[in-house]
Amino acid sequence: MRAVRGTEKNFTSGSINRAIFFLAIPMILEMIMESLFALVDVFFVSRIGTDAVAAVGLTETVVTLVYSLAIGLAMAATAMVSRRVGEKKYREASWVAGQAVFVGIIISIITGVLGCAFAGDILRLMGASEELIASNVGYTQIIFASNIVIILLFLINGIFRGAGDASLAMKALWLANGLNIILDPLFIFGIGPFPEMGVAGAAVATTIGRGVGVSFQLYLLFRGGGILRLKSTAIRISRRIITRMLDIASTGAFQFLIGSASWIFLMRIVAQFGDETVAGYTISIRLIIFTLLPAWGLANAAATLVGQNLGAKQPERAEISVWKTAFYNMLFLLSVSVLFFLTAEPLIGLFSQDAAVVSAGVLSLKIFCVGYTFFAYGMVITQAFNGAGDTRTPTAINIFCFWLLEIPLAYFLAILSDWGPSGVYWAIAISEATLAVIAVFLFRRGRWKLVEV
Repeated sequence: MRAVRGTEKNFTSGSINRAIFFLAIPMILEMIMESLFALVDVFFVSRIGTDAVAAVGLTETVVTLVYSLAIGLAMAATAMVSRRVGEKKYREASWVAGQAVFVGIIISIITGVLGCAFAGDILRLMGASEELIASNVGYTQIIFASNIVIILLFLINGIFRGAGDASLAMKALWLANGLNIILDPLFIFGIGPFPEMGVAGAAVATTIGRGVGVSFQLYLLFRGGGILRLKSTAIRISRRIITRMLDIASTGAFQFLIGSASWIFLMRIVAQFGDETVAGYTISIRLIIFTLLPAWGLANAAATLVGQNLGAKQPERAEISVWKTAFYNMLFLLSVSVLFFLTAEPLIGLFSQDAAVVSAGVLSLKIFCVGYTFFAYGMVITQAFNGAGDTRTPTAINIFCFWLLEIPLAYFLAILSDWGPSGVYWAIAISEATLAVIAVFLFRRGRWKLVEV
């Protein structure tokens, strides 16, 4: 209960296991709600039809490109805020938070206008059929038009995590996604006084739920009693802070953009095998996300621990924290991989009764499980680099593993070697395993301890 209430803010002294626990519990609970929403969303959308599920999958694949900008900014904000908190410079931490929110608003407005205007072309570029576009383009338009609330939700939560206020991030996401889950069926199926909007209703529910979550976050930042408080001085534009933040964020965004772009190429390959394959792949990805997001909660805890302990001039404590967090993450994902492998068919069957969709989903889920234990170390150590402000190292790793290895390997196995969609799934598992090995090697060299933010 103390972890959920967020009574601990500084994690630079005392037991490392205790620090991991107090940070990780609210972060894991935060991500569990996000992963639960991802499953509930596709559960209701799947009741509309295969095209609706495919439209959601294609849209989200492209939207992750937009979110990469906000995630890169959140990486920079987390690193800079956590470092200032470790140094006990709380006023400077608030100033960093204010600059991050300002830049996030500008980014979301630009991307929202462009995405909404070219929604149909985006789906077409991704390989969607004209029939799918005609009946589901409204979902894509709404998602892009309202991306400001989604970007700010994750950006501000990154700020809270950097300050050690993981419980505030958890409460904001639970509020936002709790409303999403309630509103989803109401807007999709037109229950009671609500209009029946089909797949577009899922986008409306997302917009309303996360809009409320962002309002709650802003209230906490301006009126709350945490470490951070945005006053007039905190929101005054600082070219120095924004320049340093964008320097870190640019490589952080590119780091995530590399991974996001690779998913677009992979989805484009998968789309060649039909809408049923895309739908099954989308369902299996949602199941993977259901467990990977809580694992990211542990990875985010590692980022905060690294930032605060480097700020407190305790690099060895930062390193030990990362290794312990990665080990706990590995135990969790190993257990999940065994469960998914043994129950793949009934799990996919919960979301679709189409035999072709179920077959495609089972195949991808089982192959993904092979690389699950590697995911654990890869995600924690990558976030540790980011928490130190070293976004360049994981960016270089991502370029090699996703663009130079994963995409060519997927095309070679799926198309040239005639493995079909399974070639894509094996390419993903192999590249993620490679990423983990390289990340461990570079982390042991210790250069991340010398980065200044």
